[in-house]
Amino acid sequence: MNKLALTTIYMLLGGYMAIFAGNLPINIAHRGACAYLPEHTLPAKALAYGMQADYIEQDVVLTKDDRALVIHDIHLDTVTDVAEKFPGRARADGRYYALDFTLAEIRTLKACERFNIASGTAVFAGRFPLWKSDFRLHTLEEEIELIQGLNHSTGRNVGIYPEIKDPAWHREQGHDISPIVIRILADYGYTKAEDKVYLQCFDFAELKRVKSELKCELKLIQLTEEDFDVASVASYAVGIGPWIKQLISGFDKDGRPIISDLAAQAKAHGLEMHPYTFRVDALPDGISAEKLLDTLFNEIGVDGIFSDFPDVSRDFIRTRVKAR
Repeated sequence: MNKLALTTIYMLLGGYMAIFAGNLPINIAHRGACAYLPEHTLPAKALAYGMQADYIEQDVVLTKDDRALVIHDIHLDTVTDVAEKFPGRARADGRYYALDFTLAEIRTLKACERFNIASGTAVFAGRFPLWKSDFRLHTLEEEIELIQGLNHSTGRNVGIYPEIKDPAWHREQGHDISPIVIRILADYGYTKAEDKVYLQCFDFAELKRVKSELKCELKLIQLTEEDFDVASVASYAVGIGPWIKQLISGFDKDGRPIISDLAAQAKAHGLEMHPYTFRVDALPDGISAEKLLDTLFNEIGVDGIFSDFPDVSRDFIRTRVKAR
């Protein structure tokens, strides 16, 4: 057996031993395996499960009839044919909002890879071709049932990672999304901190409300995209979901990462770190996928990663992440 084969075996064995020891960071399928199939469709979630993601993400908005819809935006027009199926239903800003359609109406829409509504071209040209095959949107309940069903049939325990989208905007429209999401999670057995779920939100005030007013005992993750008070977040959340650029501001002329002090602050306050989003087809200039993951996991010490490519991040975590 040659040296390369032996090295590969040792790396794989080390990765699997770390898995059994429970000391590996988590691999979160961002919108499912969305590098390969249209985001937030059930096929993308099934593929993410098959790629052995540890958690699968669900972004949640409400429909007109207060159903919890899994979609990244409050708008329908960047991932469906809503403009074709329902012409004249746009708001004054020209956008089509999920909140203006019933679930029954949304079920008639065809979903596809994310596209630019001005040009009609795919945001990621190398991903699944636009308007091919037949994809549909679905509810939070339907996705939970898929993941729990696969857990039952495979014997695995893949977690869910829902995000409450734009709660303040929903309330302005007369709909309170957070209690609806929490109730659905409870209906499917997610009620305690030890359950296989993280609940996330960008809205600082809302996540505090989820903890204090709505008495949610689930693990809460504060999503961030700008400076914030780490100590304050630590009072109600178990971790943060920072934009990668909040942790790595860039790379110097020698290719060394320029790391912010956010990671040190988070660790000092006992917060987990699950940065977003790892994309092989949208890397920072001058850095490889392997170098980016190495910096995040082995230099900064993040506890998980949101990944459009859950197979790539899985393999790196299992074979290249240093034991902790």
